[in-house]
Amino acid sequence: MDTLSNLKAFVAAAETGSFSAAARQAGLVPSVISKRIEQLEWRIRAPLFTRTTRKLTLTDVGERYLPVVRALVRQVDDALAGMAQASGELEGHIRIKIPTTLGVLNLSRLLNQFLVEQPMISMDIVLADRSVNPLEEGFDLAIGARPESYGQVQDHPLCPISRRLCATPAYLQRCGTPQAPAELMDHDCLVFATSGTRWEFQGPQGLVGVDVRPKLKSNDGSALCQATLDGLGVSVLADYLVAPALARGELVELMPDHHLPDLWLKALVPANRIELPRIRSLLQWLTVQLQSAQLGGHWPTAPDPVT
Repeated sequence: MDTLSNLKAFVAAAETGSFSAAARQAGLVPSVISKRIEQLEWRIRAPLFTRTTRKLTLTDVGERYLPVVRALVRQVDDALAGMAQASGELEGHIRIKIPTTLGVLNLSRLLNQFLVEQPMISMDIVLADRSVNPLEEGFDLAIGARPESYGQVQDHPLCPISRRLCATPAYLQRCGTPQAPAELMDHDCLVFATSGTRWEFQGPQGLVGVDVRPKLKSNDGSALCQATLDGLGVSVLADYLVAPALARGELVELMPDHHLPDLWLKALVPANRIELPRIRSLLQWLTVQLQSAQLGGHWPTAPDPVT
């Protein structure tokens, strides 16, 4: 078991980028993580990390064997979790990537509830607003609304996300109100960086696309929502972010006859993980919770802006 602990320390340090972060994740002190990795390096007669006072970087050996070691650790954890199924309880570790804004507003709370209901499960939650191949980056699930798919990775739909085209009354008074998608080319547009600068609408004449001019780009939905509220321009934002401001009249929905196609929130799951009981149970639980929240009108909403 010492070897397994050393291998786990190596994976944790590689994924977190520091001995201190790996120690916090494991509930240990950094010196224990450092010692375990030193033991592993002594065993293989090669360094796994290049250490400086400011950075921890994998060596060529560490880079080459990280996927192998990660897979070995997973196999052992899965075997132990499978042996525990006789107790009737789910057991094991889940590493999951979730979007930043939606994670803060809603998904983190749902995942916390799942952990309360499943006390034998542990979880590593990473917030990121980029497309992730979970098979390559060592995730059991990667949740997002991007259209990308990957080989040997299954898409599991969770729920639709409606979007609105919005601006403040003050901006519209200053710059005019666009009546058609083509007019957006003359407006300051606030763009979600990973979605690109082409906005598409389903209008009376069919699908219409327009390449907008970004006044601001951001990879965070909350930042774009605040910029919109500050009157910087026009933005396309998820309904859960802008619904309160629309209800208060702080934002105005534009071109309601030109519908923005819904995005689908989905979970990307490596094919070799999909049948694990804890992964299958989490997927089913999240699907029910998210769709029930939408049907019941309890979809997450953004907090009031800080003034």
